[in-house]
Amino acid sequence: MRIFGKELAEYIAFARVWIVVVLAVGLTRLVLSLAGLPNESTKWISMTAVMWIGLIYYSVRVHTSGFGTYRHLLPVVAVTNLAFQAVSITGIVIAIFTGNPNVFTAPEYAFGGDGKTWFHAGAHLVIGTTVGSLIPWLFGCLIMFVSTKLSARDKHRNAAARA
Repeated sequence: MRIFGKELAEYIAFARVWIVVVLAVGLTRLVLSLAGLPNESTKWISMTAVMWIGLIYYSVRVHTSGFGTYRHLLPVVAVTNLAFQAVSITGIVIAIFTGNPNVFTAPEYAFGGDGKTWFHAGAHLVIGTTVGSLIPWLFGCLIMFVSTKLSARDKHRNAAARA
């Protein structure tokens, strides 16, 4: 499958480190929650924080590595977000089938309601994958814009210094 002139596998390969980190953090959080660690403790193991750190990194890296432009950042963000959503949905589905809540179904992460619902899982599947990719991508575009301007300014300074 080609997206913006690149194969999906190229995006996955480019983002693989952060995909693995997101999966590792999310699964660690889920396992610890299922083992009985309270949400007050598992909340510090944050997939969201990892995603934002990865977004900053890839927003700079897409341009500086020559991988692509703003449009190429979107699939990088989306494939990383899919890993995020897969872990969240897995936690919700486990809670639905077992009846035991976990950190992904806690009211504080389910807009104050019972997170052990198919609606909640579906919201992650539909809204989480779309809005959860588009909003970070917009922030990433802003970061990429600033980083490209800074790198262009540095190139201009270096060229002037050599002259």
